[in-house]
Amino acid sequence: MVDAWRRPRSDGRVLQGLWRRRSHDGRHRRPDGRWFRKEIKTVDDLKGLKFRVGGFAGQILGKLGVIAQQIPGGEIYPALEKGTIDAAEWVGPYDDEKLGFYKVAPYYYYPGWWEGTGMGTAYINQKSWDALPPAYQKVIETTADEITLWMLGKYDNGNPAALRRLVAAGVKLQPFPTAVLEASFNATNEVCNEIIAKNPKFKKVWDIWKPYRSEQVLWSRIAEGGFDGFMARMYGAGKV
Repeated sequence: MVDAWRRPRSDGRVLQGLWRRRSHDGRHRRPDGRWFRKEIKTVDDLKGLKFRVGGFAGQILGKLGVIAQQIPGGEIYPALEKGTIDAAEWVGPYDDEKLGFYKVAPYYYYPGWWEGTGMGTAYINQKSWDALPPAYQKVIETTADEITLWMLGKYDNGNPAALRRLVAAGVKLQPFPTAVLEASFNATNEVCNEIIAKNPKFKKVWDIWKPYRSEQVLWSRIAEGGFDGFMARMYGAGKV
């Protein structure tokens, strides 16, 4: 959805103008919500939860009573093991498996609503970008596009097998309760509206992005959603 908005549409380029620099990125999907030491059954279970999660997600979860923690990746495992934190997010099954989080936080919740895609971005000063020959600009754009495809392929290939290994090792794979997702969605809109009231640049992007997102959700329900739902039913029936 983000790529569809940013690349072919001129209004999707509004981010470039606001940043006064060029950005090029690679991305991968984020299907899960990460690791929890205890089960999450209701919204109240989030209150007082010490969750290693940063940035925007931390602000949103704070509305639900979560105490956001920002600690380096290398300190997550011992913090979970000692109970210094109650939950943590990292990357996804393929990468998380290597760090062994499942040994100290057995509950693995999905979907990771706060980050629908992981994105690594290279920023280039606009003046420096403008000074590059067009051929060099095209090299950077083409390389960034290739990295995006490579990252999607790498993680789509590696995550399924990693998830199977984690479940076989005893991980309790569970969806977030609907009430938790709805509360999180409402908290997200609350935080966005607070930022809109104070930040004209954020509002400029939001006013373009929000209606576009609605159209894409409609299309996705018919396209990917319809097909994926059917294939999931066939999988459940043992036919895939």
